[in-house]
Amino acid sequence: MSNAVNWFEIPVTDLARAKRFYGAVLQSELREESMTGRSMAILPYGEGGVGGALVTGGPDLPSPQGTVVYLNAGDDLDGALARVEAAGGKVVMGKTHLSKEIGSIARFVDTEGNRMALHSPR
Repeated sequence: MSNAVNWFEIPVTDLARAKRFYGAVLQSELREESMTGRSMAILPYGEGGVGGALVTGGPDLPSPQGTVVYLNAGDDLDGALARVEAAGGKVVMGKTHLSKEIGSIARFVDTEGNRMALHSPR
């Protein structure tokens, strides 16, 4: 097993709004798809990497409780955090350096009400 996570889904109620938010924070274009009657926007990931999507139309609802997903902020966690607020989200835990080996993390609430996090190796 190479990854503890194979796929993740972030529940949203307004896919267009959530797509704009995550596109702005991650500085990336999200591709829309439909699968099993659910609309989704695929988050960026590389060949062989772990992927995930914003998903609407299912039984899951956005929530500030539960599992926290750490998205890759690359080398610019400060920039990503600034984009969270500019895109309508709220930073709830600023940049926190864990160690030289792990890097830094931060937490935010997205435009849908989900509690999420960012990680940077720096």
